[in-house]
Amino acid sequence: MNTQLHLIDAIGPFFRGLQRRTINWSKIPFDHLQLQEPQRSPQWTQIRADLDTFARKVKDIGYNAVSLDDVTHLADHEWYEPEIRTKIALYREEFTRCFEILQKHDLAIYLTMDFFSSTPAIRARGVPPEVFVRDLLDGFLTEFPQVAGVIIRIGESDGRDVKDDFISELRIQQPAQANAFLKRLLPVFEKHGRKLVFRTWTVGAYAIGDLMWHRDTFKKVLDGLDSEALIVSMKYGESDFFRYLPLNRNFFRTKVAKIIELQTRREYEGCGEYPSFVGWEYERYAQELRHAENVVGCMVWCQTGGWVPFRRLAFIDDNAVWTELNTFVTLKLFKDQAHVEDAVREFAQRIQCPDDRALLELLRLSDEVIRELLYVEDFARQKLFFRRVRIPPLLQVYWHNIFISHSVRRVLRFFVQDPEGCLRAATRSLERITQMKALAIQAGMPIADIDYMYDTFQLLALARQYSFDSDDESLIERIRAAKKEYKIKYPKSGPRYRYRVKLDFKPLLLQPRYLAWGIKLLFRRQRGYRIVDRLITLHLLSMIYRVIAKRRPRWIPEFARDSAMGVDAVFR
Repeated sequence: MNTQLHLIDAIGPFFRGLQRRTINWSKIPFDHLQLQEPQRSPQWTQIRADLDTFARKVKDIGYNAVSLDDVTHLADHEWYEPEIRTKIALYREEFTRCFEILQKHDLAIYLTMDFFSSTPAIRARGVPPEVFVRDLLDGFLTEFPQVAGVIIRIGESDGRDVKDDFISELRIQQPAQANAFLKRLLPVFEKHGRKLVFRTWTVGAYAIGDLMWHRDTFKKVLDGLDSEALIVSMKYGESDFFRYLPLNRNFFRTKVAKIIELQTRREYEGCGEYPSFVGWEYERYAQELRHAENVVGCMVWCQTGGWVPFRRLAFIDDNAVWTELNTFVTLKLFKDQAHVEDAVREFAQRIQCPDDRALLELLRLSDEVIRELLYVEDFARQKLFFRRVRIPPLLQVYWHNIFISHSVRRVLRFFVQDPEGCLRAATRSLERITQMKALAIQAGMPIADIDYMYDTFQLLALARQYSFDSDDESLIERIRAAKKEYKIKYPKSGPRYRYRVKLDFKPLLLQPRYLAWGIKLLFRRQRGYRIVDRLITLHLLSMIYRVIAKRRPRWIPEFARDSAMGVDAVFR
């Protein structure tokens, strides 16, 4: 019988002092961690102090487990290079002291792991990765009895910006490989009485790239698996942490123990720089999930995710109130089956908010503004697939990038049936942000965050006007002027990090009818693959992309080429 697991990521303390402009929040930046004096002692002392604060606060609100990165930097093996083993020994010293803090707060410890991370020495051995990982985990679980389980990711590897001794890569390409991999590892976890948390998240690479939403792939991966040691972890939707997604139906397709992944520091919705409340969105998921069998808890990401400059540290800094509010309410919904309004009132009482009704109304308005202006609702509600991925419902904003371009305009005009309604929603949203500022004053919440939200969303309103109303030169000049004013108000050297606004008003040379043909060919509205997908999108398109990437790399936008794993992952 599985006990309830309410897991939260605890990586925030390890980012303290990281000076990079854009931070990769997908994993602890190990190259930032000091292992030699005189820098080592002060840095790790600060990490432990922050971790103690974090652990005390999340335990107080009801979480019973935390996740940290990662097994690879702590699991020693005689085949590693001598200098790597020396570093591992030092990491083990420091992380053991961190584990003691978490144990003091009675929090179970889970460590993440990518399959497959390696070094040149390991690759030179030529040993099957699954065999090496099985032996590595056997030794690791023996040496670290304080670790309750391991969270394994097979569908995404390190971003291209990662500079580390260990580099992860995608090694599992077929559902049968994943099934065999799990069957090989589970006896190790059963032997040690630990949990293997298997994440179904994928970025669309290879035949297994549709694991998170395709029922047949999901069934093949879990075929014959019936182990008390196994927990399947799924994001709530069929894509990343976006709104407008229905609950993933795979929660209802297996009896295996499962947890739902939720994100409270919303990487695509400002990362806690302004209110992006998830309460009503998550309440719907929580209510629906009660009908699924053997759901044993949730995994909440309060810091992990995204390549952004925003750097508020949840439960450590005193400016992360919006993320902490989301994190508190989310647990109440999934652990205590509370109503959103009751959870918000309890949070308001905790922070001594002078007017919980004003706070609740502020959050209602924030939810509406995010849904109607950050997203283009008419587009976001559409179910679209490209190859093995569900198209994100957020088109014009990605992480901290706002795209105002003729090409985005053309795509939006193709999909959106009610452009006038979209324009009205933009105007209405700016009025609501103005209302939110007055409510923030009443509730004693950060007013500067609402001002920042207004300034940023004003750019989105101009983008909306360009997309659906006019592209005359006067509007384009207004957009350029607004971007310039935004950059002056939020300079790079300032305390408030800004969105990056990318403008491109050059007309798209493709005729509208050819654009429509291309969209209908490449994108589908059904989950299942069409004949054209099997013949062209899944195979021929991959070959075409590889040729372009090799011979005409400049044809691929820098953002798509260099961000995260790179867009080429989608074409594998």
